[in-house]
Amino acid sequence: MGTSSAARVVIAKPGLDGHDRGVKIVARTLRDAGIEVIYAGLRQTPEMVVHAALQEDADAIGLSVLSGAHMTLFDRVLQLLRENDATDIVVFGGGIIPDEDIPELERMGVAKVFTPGAATSEIADWVRANIGTARAAR
Repeated sequence: MGTSSAARVVIAKPGLDGHDRGVKIVARTLRDAGIEVIYAGLRQTPEMVVHAALQEDADAIGLSVLSGAHMTLFDRVLQLLRENDATDIVVFGGGIIPDEDIPELERMGVAKVFTPGAATSEIADWVRANIGTARAAR
């Protein structure tokens, strides 16, 4: 473990969705913005995602969900973080998520939802502003 103050973010594609072009672009954008990114890859279970975040001492988990299972997948990740006393890990995400589901995701504890068309710079700026300070505060 270094003494880096850069935010560490685990990016993952939970569920059966096999489309990863967009999430790879987001991961590259975050890296270019000075954020440490651990890309967990495709077809991750919520358990695998949370395990990776705990192992990597991550400040945040970013989920990309295009499969329509976003309510279940985000809820399970948040539940596992609670079970592991890791609610300080911020959860955000994006994908094909209907606008009407966003308030419920936020109520569950999802910090931010990016919908299709969100600029990669907007995502990087949000992560820097909302996650970058988490590591410094630890």
